[in-house]
Amino acid sequence: MKKVSVVMMAAAVAAGMAVTSCNQQGGAANVALSAPIDSASYALGINIGSNLKENLKTFPGEKPVNHDAFMSGLMAAMKDSAAMKMTPEVAQTYVNDYVMKIQQTEAEAELKAGQDFLAANKTKEGVITTESGLQYKVITEGTGAKPTAEDQVKCHYTGKLLNGTVFDSSVQRGEPTVFGVGQVIRGWQEILQLMPVGSKYQVWIPSELAYGPNGAGQMIKPNATLEFEVELLEIVKK
Repeated sequence: MKKVSVVMMAAAVAAGMAVTSCNQQGGAANVALSAPIDSASYALGINIGSNLKENLKTFPGEKPVNHDAFMSGLMAAMKDSAAMKMTPEVAQTYVNDYVMKIQQTEAEAELKAGQDFLAANKTKEGVITTESGLQYKVITEGTGAKPTAEDQVKCHYTGKLLNGTVFDSSVQRGEPTVFGVGQVIRGWQEILQLMPVGSKYQVWIPSELAYGPNGAGQMIKPNATLEFEVELLEIVKK
């Protein structure tokens, strides 16, 4: 699981709350930019606030940050107050533990969703399940050679989440991709070696054959089952 940057998240909330507070008091709208440092300070606030506002959107959990509790902790820390209910070290640990617990719950839910999907999908007409748990359906069966793990191949593909969201597509980019069979995720390695050149398969890859508990990037969550449409165009000669 990934740790959250508490400083970035806190700063994002602080920026938003500071603006709200100032607006309520009439200060922000009427601030005078009479000196270069005033303008530079205002510009800095705009830049940081805009960037950190986006970071706040990635804070996990279904409920938003409790602004009252946040402001209470923020002001106590800013004043170095004896009224702080947590030390900075305890606060850091608490936020990390909170976030990791939510991420663990989400990962477990993602794993179960994938398992349930694959259990139902394997009963559908034309779907083949391999010993590893990989599932595929032949759209077009080619007549060429099958690549080995040592080969390089040229493919067109579209990758989707189970909800249909496209996370990567050479088709949309309009240019096929060349890569080594042994350099991709295990599910791809397996399916490519089953495909004769000229084939197009629909493939469902269990999380353990994809990116597993780590996920990949912002879109592929930990334990995600993935769907691909893969067209093997050629084996590239080295």
